[in-house]
Amino acid sequence: MITTELQDYIPEEEWPPVSTMLDGFGDQTLPASDALSGTTLRIATNHSEVSEYRFQDATTLEWSEPTSSGSATYKAIEARPGIFIIDFVRGQHKEEKSDAENVTIIFDNNTGAVTTAVSGFVTRDSKVRCTTEFVHSNVNGPADAIHQRSPGLIGKRIFYRYSDVETYEHIYLNQGTFTWHCVRGGEAGLADTDRCMTWAVAEDLFLFFWTEKVMTVDAVLLIDLREQRSIGRMFGWDDPAAEPVILPFNSRLSVLNTTGYPQDTHKH
Repeated sequence: MITTELQDYIPEEEWPPVSTMLDGFGDQTLPASDALSGTTLRIATNHSEVSEYRFQDATTLEWSEPTSSGSATYKAIEARPGIFIIDFVRGQHKEEKSDAENVTIIFDNNTGAVTTAVSGFVTRDSKVRCTTEFVHSNVNGPADAIHQRSPGLIGKRIFYRYSDVETYEHIYLNQGTFTWHCVRGGEAGLADTDRCMTWAVAEDLFLFFWTEKVMTVDAVLLIDLREQRSIGRMFGWDDPAAEPVILPFNSRLSVLNTTGYPQDTHKH
């Protein structure tokens, strides 16, 4: 039962830790794809440097960048034919847990367009906060198309079912701002308006990013209006436990409505 009429404003000091979401969201249920096994992604960065991701098999990759390299366990989901969301975490086993990074790659093998999002942690005013850097490129060459910022979600109110017990709604206000609200689950009643960015990947398929100002959380996901689902991850910091929170997820979604503003033509 949805009981928003019983909910009320919850002061920030009463919010639960980020880890509250872990049990309710459960595991990512969409199957992993082995289609990238034996291939290599070479991605040019904003500084004309190259990062390589070599997919050894269906679950292991080796990565190399101008200043570092290593191996990791990854998961690739084929969101649509030839369009992959690839996700892995590196550095989570280091002694300093705040060195962990969550790497998410959106790769369209049909067009060559690829976006890499790397989320990590910084300390501001003695508090651990998230930061995410994006690199947009094309594996076919710099002259080819990359993912472009999009207004395609503006005005939509979308209901997300992450599990049987976790449901949220999003209201997309403009290209850089959205409102989220937990309708049911561990964060029931919590709501805020936060910074976001949207890129077009394919028709009715969007790469969406948001960062929260109260909780230490950055999220990167694909929102697929055609298939009525989202696929992605949240990466955050649990202050009480002093460790990263890694939350891959997928959801079923419903577009509740789309708001259009009246075109006022009369002068008053």
